[in-house]
Amino acid sequence: MFFVDNSMHIDYKSSKSSKFACAYVTNALQERKRMPTGDAVGIRAVDVAEQIRNDILTGRIKEGARLTEAQLTKRFGVGRGPVREAVQRLATQGLLEIRPNCGAVVAPEAPKGIRAVIIPIRRALETYALTELFDELTIEDFRRWEQILDEMRRACEAEDLHLIAEMDIAFHRHLLQRLNQPDLLAIWDLLVGRIRSHFRRTQRSRCRDMMEIYEEHRAILELFRTGPLEDAVRLLEEKID
Repeated sequence: MFFVDNSMHIDYKSSKSSKFACAYVTNALQERKRMPTGDAVGIRAVDVAEQIRNDILTGRIKEGARLTEAQLTKRFGVGRGPVREAVQRLATQGLLEIRPNCGAVVAPEAPKGIRAVIIPIRRALETYALTELFDELTIEDFRRWEQILDEMRRACEAEDLHLIAEMDIAFHRHLLQRLNQPDLLAIWDLLVGRIRSHFRRTQRSRCRDMMEIYEEHRAILELFRTGPLEDAVRLLEEKID
Protein backbone atom coordinates (compact mmCIF):
# COMPACT_ATOMS: atom_id res chain seq x y z
CA MET A 1 0.00 0.00 0.00
CA PHE A 2 1.29 3.48 -0.83
CA PHE A 3 1.11 6.36 1.60
CA VAL A 4 2.51 9.88 1.60
CA ASP A 5 5.18 10.55 4.20
CA ASN A 6 4.03 13.86 5.65
CA SER A 7 7.46 14.53 7.14
CA MET A 8 8.85 15.04 3.65
CA HIS A 9 9.48 18.61 2.50
CA ILE A 10 8.60 18.95 -1.16
CA ASP A 11 9.36 21.97 -3.30
CA TYR A 12 6.62 21.93 -5.91
CA LYS A 13 8.57 24.26 -8.16
CA SER A 14 11.19 21.57 -8.69
CA SER A 15 10.94 18.66 -11.08
CA LYS A 16 10.99 16.29 -8.08
CA SER A 17 7.42 17.23 -7.19
CA SER A 18 6.17 16.39 -10.66
CA LYS A 19 7.96 13.03 -10.49
CA PHE A 20 6.43 12.45 -7.05
CA ALA A 21 2.92 13.19 -8.36
CA CYS A 22 3.42 10.92 -11.37
CA ALA A 23 4.66 8.09 -9.15
CA TYR A 24 1.70 8.63 -6.84
CA VAL A 25 -0.81 8.35 -9.70
CA THR A 26 0.97 5.35 -11.24
CA ASN A 27 0.91 3.53 -7.92
CA ALA A 28 -2.79 4.26 -7.50
CA LEU A 29 -3.57 2.73 -10.89
CA GLN A 30 -1.52 -0.34 -10.11
CA GLU A 31 -3.33 -0.76 -6.80
CA ARG A 32 -6.67 -0.27 -8.50
CA LYS A 33 -5.98 -3.06 -10.98
CA ARG A 34 -5.29 -5.42 -8.07
CA MET A 35 -8.65 -4.64 -6.45
CA PRO A 36 -11.60 -7.02 -6.96
CA THR A 37 -14.20 -5.94 -9.50
CA GLY A 38 -17.54 -4.50 -8.41
CA ASP A 39 -19.20 -7.87 -8.97
CA ALA A 40 -16.63 -9.64 -6.82
CA VAL A 41 -16.94 -7.15 -3.97
CA GLY A 42 -20.72 -6.90 -4.10
CA ILE A 43 -22.93 -3.85 -4.25
CA ARG A 44 -23.24 -3.54 -0.48
CA ALA A 45 -19.50 -3.09 -0.07
CA VAL A 46 -19.53 -0.49 -2.85
CA ASP A 47 -22.33 1.42 -1.10
CA VAL A 48 -20.54 1.30 2.25
CA ALA A 49 -17.32 2.57 0.66
CA GLU A 50 -19.14 5.38 -1.15
CA GLN A 51 -20.84 6.64 2.01
CA ILE A 52 -17.65 6.57 4.08
CA ARG A 53 -15.81 8.26 1.21
CA ASN A 54 -18.38 11.07 1.10
CA ASP A 55 -18.15 11.54 4.87
CA ILE A 56 -14.36 11.82 4.72
CA LEU A 57 -14.31 14.14 1.70
CA THR A 58 -16.86 16.51 3.23
CA GLY A 59 -15.22 16.56 6.66
CA ARG A 60 -18.00 14.76 8.50
CA ILE A 61 -15.35 12.22 9.48
CA LYS A 62 -12.18 14.01 10.54
CA GLU A 63 -8.56 13.30 9.71
CA GLY A 64 -7.10 10.84 12.21
CA ALA A 65 -10.48 9.37 13.17
CA ARG A 66 -10.40 5.63 13.89
CA LEU A 67 -12.96 3.44 12.15
CA THR A 68 -13.59 0.01 13.64
CA GLU A 69 -15.36 -2.96 12.11
CA ALA A 70 -17.83 -2.94 14.99
CA GLN A 71 -18.76 0.71 14.37
CA LEU A 72 -19.19 0.25 10.64
CA THR A 73 -21.14 -3.02 10.76
CA LYS A 74 -23.54 -1.44 13.25
CA ARG A 75 -23.91 1.75 11.25
CA PHE A 76 -24.58 0.09 7.89
CA GLY A 77 -26.25 -3.09 9.08
CA VAL A 78 -23.93 -5.35 7.11
CA GLY A 79 -21.50 -8.13 7.97
CA ARG A 80 -17.76 -7.84 8.35
CA GLY A 81 -17.05 -8.96 4.79
CA PRO A 82 -18.51 -5.90 3.03
CA VAL A 83 -16.97 -3.60 5.66
CA ARG A 84 -13.50 -5.07 5.14
CA GLU A 85 -13.82 -4.77 1.37
CA ALA A 86 -14.99 -1.16 1.70
CA VAL A 87 -12.09 -0.28 4.00
CA GLN A 88 -9.63 -1.87 1.58
CA ARG A 89 -11.05 0.16 -1.30
CA LEU A 90 -10.70 3.40 0.65
CA ALA A 91 -7.17 2.53 1.73
CA THR A 92 -6.27 2.02 -1.94
CA GLN A 93 -7.70 5.48 -2.68
CA GLY A 94 -5.47 6.98 0.02
CA LEU A 95 -8.38 7.98 2.27
CA LEU A 96 -7.71 5.40 5.00
CA GLU A 97 -4.57 3.93 6.51
CA ILE A 98 -4.69 0.42 7.93
CA ARG A 99 -2.50 0.29 11.03
CA PRO A 100 -1.50 -2.82 12.98
CA ASN A 101 -3.44 -3.25 16.22
CA CYS A 102 -5.38 -0.08 15.48
CA GLY A 103 -7.55 -0.76 12.46
CA ALA A 104 -8.43 1.85 9.87
CA VAL A 105 -7.61 5.51 10.45
CA VAL A 106 -8.54 8.46 8.22
CA ALA A 107 -5.35 9.37 6.38
CA PRO A 108 -3.82 12.85 6.51
CA GLU A 109 -4.09 15.10 3.49
CA ALA A 110 -1.22 15.78 1.12
CA PRO A 111 1.40 18.35 2.16
CA LYS A 112 1.00 21.88 0.78
CA GLY A 113 3.68 21.38 -1.87
CA ILE A 114 1.87 18.38 -3.30
CA ARG A 115 -1.44 20.28 -3.31
CA ALA A 116 0.12 22.81 -5.67
CA VAL A 117 0.90 19.95 -8.05
CA ILE A 118 -2.50 18.28 -7.67
CA ILE A 119 -4.68 21.27 -8.62
CA PRO A 120 -3.31 21.60 -12.21
CA ILE A 121 -3.67 17.84 -12.73
CA ARG A 122 -7.27 17.97 -11.54
CA ARG A 123 -7.91 20.95 -13.83
CA ALA A 124 -6.44 19.08 -16.80
CA LEU A 125 -8.58 15.99 -16.13
CA GLU A 126 -11.84 17.92 -15.92
CA THR A 127 -11.23 20.12 -18.95
CA TYR A 128 -10.19 17.05 -20.95
CA ALA A 129 -13.40 15.30 -19.93
CA LEU A 130 -15.50 18.32 -20.87
CA THR A 131 -13.80 18.64 -24.25
CA GLU A 132 -14.39 14.96 -25.02
CA LEU A 133 -18.02 15.01 -23.84
CA PHE A 134 -19.28 18.43 -24.84
CA ASP A 135 -21.12 17.39 -28.00
CA GLU A 136 -22.44 14.20 -26.38
CA LEU A 137 -24.03 15.59 -23.22
CA THR A 138 -27.61 14.37 -22.86
CA ILE A 139 -30.83 15.38 -21.16
CA GLU A 140 -29.99 12.86 -18.45
CA ASP A 141 -26.63 14.54 -17.82
CA PHE A 142 -28.28 17.92 -17.35
CA ARG A 143 -31.01 16.39 -15.20
CA ARG A 144 -28.33 14.95 -12.91
CA TRP A 145 -26.51 18.30 -12.69
CA GLU A 146 -29.79 20.08 -11.96
CA GLN A 147 -30.46 17.67 -9.08
CA ILE A 148 -27.01 18.40 -7.68
CA LEU A 149 -27.52 22.15 -8.01
CA ASP A 150 -30.94 22.00 -6.32
CA GLU A 151 -29.31 20.27 -3.36
CA MET A 152 -26.38 22.72 -3.44
CA ARG A 153 -28.76 25.68 -3.38
CA ARG A 154 -30.50 24.33 -0.28
CA ALA A 155 -27.14 23.67 1.36
CA CYS A 156 -25.96 27.21 0.58
CA GLU A 157 -29.13 28.71 2.01
CA ALA A 158 -28.59 26.69 5.20
CA GLU A 159 -24.81 27.41 5.15
CA ASP A 160 -24.19 23.67 5.51
CA LEU A 161 -20.51 23.50 4.56
CA HIS A 162 -20.38 19.71 4.63
CA LEU A 163 -23.28 19.34 2.20
CA ILE A 164 -22.00 22.16 -0.01
CA ALA A 165 -18.68 20.35 -0.31
CA GLU A 166 -20.46 17.08 -1.09
CA MET A 167 -22.46 18.67 -3.91
CA ASP A 168 -19.41 20.56 -5.20
CA ILE A 169 -17.51 17.29 -5.48
CA ALA A 170 -20.52 15.52 -7.05
CA PHE A 171 -20.91 18.29 -9.67
CA HIS A 172 -17.33 17.95 -10.90
CA ARG A 173 -17.13 14.18 -10.48
CA HIS A 174 -20.04 13.68 -12.87
CA LEU A 175 -17.81 14.82 -15.74
CA LEU A 176 -15.34 12.02 -15.03
CA GLN A 177 -18.08 9.45 -14.39
CA ARG A 178 -19.75 10.34 -17.67
CA LEU A 179 -16.47 10.03 -19.58
CA ASN A 180 -16.53 6.31 -18.72
CA GLN A 181 -12.75 5.96 -18.47
CA PRO A 182 -12.23 4.18 -15.13
CA ASP A 183 -8.52 4.94 -14.87
CA LEU A 184 -9.10 8.69 -15.17
CA LEU A 185 -11.91 8.55 -12.62
CA ALA A 186 -9.61 6.62 -10.26
CA ILE A 187 -6.93 9.31 -10.65
CA TRP A 188 -9.47 12.09 -10.05
CA ASP A 189 -10.84 10.36 -6.95
CA LEU A 190 -7.34 9.92 -5.58
CA LEU A 191 -6.36 13.53 -6.17
CA VAL A 192 -9.54 14.98 -4.67
CA GLY A 193 -9.18 12.72 -1.66
CA ARG A 194 -5.72 14.11 -0.99
CA ILE A 195 -6.92 17.75 -1.01
CA ARG A 196 -10.39 17.18 0.44
CA SER A 197 -10.43 20.14 2.84
CA HIS A 198 -9.63 22.41 -0.11
CA PHE A 199 -13.32 22.50 -1.00
CA ARG A 200 -14.42 23.71 2.44
CA ARG A 201 -11.45 26.05 2.89
CA THR A 202 -12.04 27.70 -0.48
CA GLN A 203 -15.71 28.21 0.32
CA ARG A 204 -14.93 30.05 3.53
CA SER A 205 -12.08 32.18 2.17
CA ARG A 206 -13.48 33.14 -1.24
CA CYS A 207 -17.19 33.59 -0.69
CA ARG A 208 -18.73 36.04 1.75
CA ASP A 209 -22.15 34.73 0.76
CA MET A 210 -22.49 30.96 0.39
CA MET A 211 -24.97 31.48 -2.45
CA GLU A 212 -22.03 32.64 -4.58
CA ILE A 213 -20.93 28.99 -4.71
CA TYR A 214 -24.30 27.98 -6.14
CA GLU A 215 -24.25 30.85 -8.66
CA GLU A 216 -20.75 29.91 -9.85
CA HIS A 217 -21.82 26.33 -10.53
CA ARG A 218 -25.04 27.51 -12.17
CA ALA A 219 -22.98 29.64 -14.55
CA ILE A 220 -20.72 26.69 -15.38
CA LEU A 221 -23.73 24.48 -16.09
CA GLU A 222 -25.31 27.05 -18.38
CA LEU A 223 -22.14 27.15 -20.48
CA PHE A 224 -22.11 23.35 -20.56
CA ARG A 225 -25.64 23.63 -21.97
CA THR A 226 -25.25 26.49 -24.43
CA GLY A 227 -21.54 26.80 -25.18
CA PRO A 228 -19.40 27.69 -26.86
CA LEU A 229 -16.97 25.01 -25.71
CA GLU A 230 -14.07 27.44 -25.40
CA ASP A 231 -16.00 29.59 -22.93
CA ALA A 232 -17.13 26.55 -20.95
CA VAL A 233 -13.55 25.27 -20.67
CA ARG A 234 -12.26 28.70 -19.70
CA LEU A 235 -14.81 29.13 -16.90
CA LEU A 236 -14.27 25.60 -15.62
CA GLU A 237 -10.50 26.17 -15.50
CA GLU A 238 -11.03 29.48 -13.74
CA LYS A 239 -13.14 27.98 -10.96
CA ILE A 240 -10.77 25.08 -10.19
CA ASP A 241 -8.31 26.86 -7.93
